[in-house]
Amino acid sequence: MIKVLLADDSMVVREVLKGILHAAGDIAVVGEAENGRQAIALTEQLKPDLIIMDIMMPVMDGLTAIEEIMARFPTPILVLSATMDDREVNRAFTAIKKGALDVMEKPHFSGLQYGGTFEARIVEKTRLLARVKVIRRWPSNSAKVELKTGYQKGGRNILAIGASTGGPKAVMSIMKGLPSDFKATIFIVQHIANGFARGFAQWLDRESGQRVRLAVDDEGYGTGGALVAPNDCHMVIEKGKIRLVQTEPVNSCRPSIDVFFNSLADEEGGRVVGVLLTGMGRDGAQGLRHIKDKGGLTLAQDEQSCVVFGMPKAAIALNAAEEVLPLLNMPEAITKIFAAGGGGIHG
Repeated sequence: MIKVLLADDSMVVREVLKGILHAAGDIAVVGEAENGRQAIALTEQLKPDLIIMDIMMPVMDGLTAIEEIMARFPTPILVLSATMDDREVNRAFTAIKKGALDVMEKPHFSGLQYGGTFEARIVEKTRLLARVKVIRRWPSNSAKVELKTGYQKGGRNILAIGASTGGPKAVMSIMKGLPSDFKATIFIVQHIANGFARGFAQWLDRESGQRVRLAVDDEGYGTGGALVAPNDCHMVIEKGKIRLVQTEPVNSCRPSIDVFFNSLADEEGGRVVGVLLTGMGRDGAQGLRHIKDKGGLTLAQDEQSCVVFGMPKAAIALNAAEEVLPLLNMPEAITKIFAAGGGGIHG
């Protein structure tokens, strides 16, 4: 049985969530907190598998509670965001920075008006996140990065990053670690709850030191800057332009990393460096292999630094990853590859 702690100052919200989760059959709400201070105490007492946390609460807000919980007794946390305005979305990504694993929009529970889609999504998220072993910080590795493969030089100028669960913080780590004058165009496909892709791009733009924005349909892409795939559509590359398409989900995902990686590899071939980060499932594994087959370079995050070692594991099984690296070593490796004009790294 999955043990869940609810932290929300609204009794109505707690009752609705409790009903949804109990109906799943394998989830038990073991405690309820009305504010952040209670959430901290109950986390220590009950040791839940997952905390579902509101941000705006009296006495102590969710952000402060998340920070203290992650410092004292790290526990998977799912944040529910009450509104989708910029201020609330910014708070949600601050929560991720402080240690929360994922965010979802909280539906309007007034009059108990919420859809079955929310029920299915929150049960799925609960089952997924409750299995995650939370770490306080990624293992440090101060050793100099020495890529084992001698890469043939070729004008690589596109970096493609795919990520899912645990990805926002991992992507931020890479983006902050790249040089401020990084010349390559960066594409990012991050599985994230509907409505949050724009806020994710804004968060990266504000804090990473790189220029980041949401991708737009039918636009070209030059050198430099980063583009994030929007919610609820696949991003593909066709004839030198970005296309946003509403075809069926792939690997139960839209946007799908596989769809984007495949189209990018077909269009740009050996100019691409593909990176697959933490995430559940296998989306991106086949696409990373396609990048490799088309002459691009491929990196995958190692198991120890992943929140969920699913997508990188699948890529490694397909022999899609030429390098498997700790997250903290990724920026240096990427910088070396592009500084060498397309690799040229030997030992």
